Amino acid sequence: MNARYRRIDDLPETIPVFPLTGVLLLPRGQLPLNVFEPRYLAMVDAVMSGARIIGVIQPSESEEKALKPALSPVGCAGRVTSYREADDGRYLITLSGLCRFRVVGEREAGTPFRQVRADYAPFAADLATTEEDGDFPRERLLEAVVSPEHLLADEERRGAEDAAADRLLGLRAEPQLVVVRLRCSQRGLGRNVQPG
Repeated sequence: MNARYRRIDDLPETIPVFPLTGVLLLPRGQLPLNVFEPRYLAMVDAVMSGARIIGVIQPSESEEKALKPALSPVGCAGRVTSYREADDGRYLITLSGLCRFRVVGEREAGTPFRQVRADYAPFAADLATTEEDGDFPRERLLEAVVSPEHLLADEERRGAEDAAADRLLGLRAEPQLVVVRLRCSQRGLGRNVQPG
């Protein structure tokens, strides 16, 4: 899937974003979405005629408090790899994660959906093939998220998984983010929240 996106120069500088509270798209991950709001239906229509790239990003404040909530500084660009129209006008799409990005600025584009200028440079390693990324314990991390009973028992291995989770989520580069960090422990899957 990344054959088309080997370098950050292959990705568009400006991308539409889908602000989603509590949703995280990771590089090489899959995110199914049920799109029904008119502004996001328009966004999907627009991207399907181009590169099919949408940025998934978390708002840093509630949409209930602000009509146009501030965005977190980091999101993940995904490519529409599955698309289906429902009879009631909804779009059922799947985004495949490509590369994280840092928001450089928001573009006033005159569209009903938001667009940002994206800087992929800090996360260029996200485009690495699985052979180049062989030292990252992705399967163990995902296994721990899905199946807490497979948690690590010894402290040294737990530290290695914490470091891997930090690299995956970009925590070292973004300490001011409010991010849920996955930590494996003997007692179960815990969450450490780093306040901004």
